[in-house]
This record gives sequence, structure tokens and C-alpha cells, in this order.
Amino acid sequence: MDLKLTGKKVIVLASSKGLGAGIAEAFAEEGADVVITGRSEESLRDRASLIEQKTGRSVLTAAVDLTHQKSIEDMIKKAAGELGGVDILINNTGGPPAGSFKKLSEEDWDFAYSLTLRSYITAVRSVLPFMKGSGGRILNVTSSSIKQPVEDLILSNTFRMGVLGLTKSLSKELAEDNILINTVGPGRIETERVQQIDAKKAEKSGKTPEEVKAESEASIPLARYGQPGEFASLVVFLASPKNTYTTGQHLVIDGGMTNAY
Repeated sequence: MDLKLTGKKVIVLASSKGLGAGIAEAFAEEGADVVITGRSEESLRDRASLIEQKTGRSVLTAAVDLTHQKSIEDMIKKAAGELGGVDILINNTGGPPAGSFKKLSEEDWDFAYSLTLRSYITAVRSVLPFMKGSGGRILNVTSSSIKQPVEDLILSNTFRMGVLGLTKSLSKELAEDNILINTVGPGRIETERVQQIDAKKAEKSGKTPEEVKAESEASIPLARYGQPGEFASLVVFLASPKNTYTTGQHLVIDGGMTNAY
């Protein structure tokens, strides 16, 4: 299937590693012009080189601090200038700290809001002037917690739901400009973030990370963790011109792990 992404201008937030890197690579494979973003310019250069080697597509880089509004605004303005516009925005961030309500500080809550919800708000606001009149696609990457809360991740559980509310509301407001917006939540996708969560569970339980992973995989109907490329495949379709009628939806890619409707 031709997703009609050749030459489309794409910004992927937090894409020097993990899910963001997998998404950026998938867009490049489809012939899109991609900007990857992250804090470390060195990490971005390394990731851009890897994507270029795999896909043969040149990739642009832009440093950004997703906890600071002006940094996001400046990055999108710069990226749009280098691309010659923006057709697709992939909102993505690393997860906020794990922990229970009793253990998290006010500073933890402020940081999680800035990273996980406000960054998406700022990115959408910044990109809309480049999409109005020509249409566009926005994908918000969240977590399986949009369907079912995840133990010991109260910050993520709280602010990911805020992203869902934002998506549902914006789908109605942006429809008149033919801008489609959806939310996609990963379950247990094998990334550094998931490895860190498993390591923390192992430390608390006295088990090895390998034992924790095995127990987690046993709870997944497909009996394994997903790979970033598997997650990216759905993201790329929903953000492509081939998606013409799906907006305001929230989907989970988790191998059947989540029990909630």
C-alpha cells in the first residue's frame, strides 16, 4: 500500500531513541522528509546517521527541551523553515518518574505536567499555523494507561488522560481545517523506558530483571514484548494521507495485554 508519504514534512518529538526513533525511521522508509528532535545534539546526530544508513533518506535534527515552552516554539519554527512547512506532527516524550502518590513531590508533579501534557499543547499550538489551509495529521503518543492505569505510574496515569481529553476536544475544533488528530498508546514495547521500569520492579521485588520481564510477557496474550517498528507501523498509517476519516480516537498497541474496553 502506498501511504502517499513521499515528500511529506514530518516532525517527531523525542526521537533520538526508543519509540520516537522507530517512528522517525518508519516515516523515512516511506519517503517522508523527517526532523528528529531531542535534548542531546550528539545523540541526534548519531540517530540521524543510523536512519540515513538504513533508509537512504537524509534526516534533519533539532535540539529541544520539551519541558520549556519557548524551546518547543523555537524548534518548530526552525524545523518548519528547514522543511518548508509541516504536514505531520508526532507528539512524543519520555515518561515521567515512576512512584506512588505518597512518594512524589510537588516538583515531580510540575515536571510531569510540563513534560507529558504541556509540551503537547505547546507543540500543537506552534504547528497549527503551518497546517491550516492545507490540512495535516497530529499523533499523540501516550501509554496503555489511557485504557487501564499502570501500577506505580500515577504521574503518567494522570497526564496521559489529559492528552486524551485534549485529543478528543481538538478533533472537533480542527476538523474544519482537515487536520486529523489521534492518540496511540504503547503497551510493553521493548525500549529503554520499559527496561528501566522492569529494573525498578526487580529491585523492589528481589527478582532479576529477566524474571520480571518473563512474568510480564506471560501476562500478554502474544507472550512477548512488542518492537518499536511494530508500534511505528500503526502510527505512520494514522498520520498518513491514507487515513482520511479517523480522528479523535485512542488506540492501544499492546499485544492484547490491556483488559479494559
